[in-house]
Amino acid sequence: MSEVTANAPSGVIHDIGYQRYVGPRLGRRYVFGSLYGQGLRTAFGLGRGFKAKIFPWLTVGVVCIVAVVLMAIRTQTGEVVLSYAQFPQTLGVLMVLFCAIVGPELVSRDLHSGVLPLYFSRPLRPSDYALAKLAALVSAVTMLFAAGQIIMFLGAAFTLDGFGLIWDDFEKMLAGIAYSAIHALVFGAVALLIASLMKRRAVAAGAIVGAFLITAPVVGVLATLPSQTANDLAGLVSPVTLVGGIGDWLFEPAGSEELGIGSFGPLYGLVAVLLVAGCVALLLMRYRKVSQS
Repeated sequence: MSEVTANAPSGVIHDIGYQRYVGPRLGRRYVFGSLYGQGLRTAFGLGRGFKAKIFPWLTVGVVCIVAVVLMAIRTQTGEVVLSYAQFPQTLGVLMVLFCAIVGPELVSRDLHSGVLPLYFSRPLRPSDYALAKLAALVSAVTMLFAAGQIIMFLGAAFTLDGFGLIWDDFEKMLAGIAYSAIHALVFGAVALLIASLMKRRAVAAGAIVGAFLITAPVVGVLATLPSQTANDLAGLVSPVTLVGGIGDWLFEPAGSEELGIGSFGPLYGLVAVLLVAGCVALLLMRYRKVSQS
């Protein structure tokens, strides 16, 4: 028995190449940037299956087709059917639908799959997660509509005579892109807050659309009141008309009286800031609570 034991093979330690981590610790900033970049890819279905790409790229196609048609009309007739600032306002319904679909994809899936504790076990704070997702959604919407405005500008650049006219049109395009960013910020903040409360993407998408639709009749009722002040302030009730009032104030100041906001343009801007700040604060509170559960 002792001979068998003596002849038995002894244990061997194999070197399979494990090494200590010697690189720099990238930390929160790198994780935030990675999460933001992944959010942008998710917004357009990149790196995912075919079904995930259908709606985002259908939306891209619609925006680009509308821009090409507007560009062709201006090239052939010289008539500006829609200004750069009017472009996102006219396609506002499409922007709401985009936020309603993409917002739940960014946050509801993580809530449903239960991966948030894994995220928060790394040097990523709940506030970092929420702000990265919001930044990704706002950037995606802004990029989407800015692409259409750039197409419109490129067509106009070949029809304008002189660098001065081209530069003036370029400045109008930049103002239009800024207005698209305002749309994206307000709509994105509302949509992501609602999506963060629900684990099922379909339910979250319906709730987002409903939140925008429910407020529209209220605006209509207030606009029919005999009081002119009530008419001018009616747009504050809905995110869509709220952003529209900001556009009338900033981009159509000469006609704001006729456009339905009277002299309340600064109030529309203030309410929009408060709305975004409130949504962001509630979003941060939501993920702080999730991290503690």
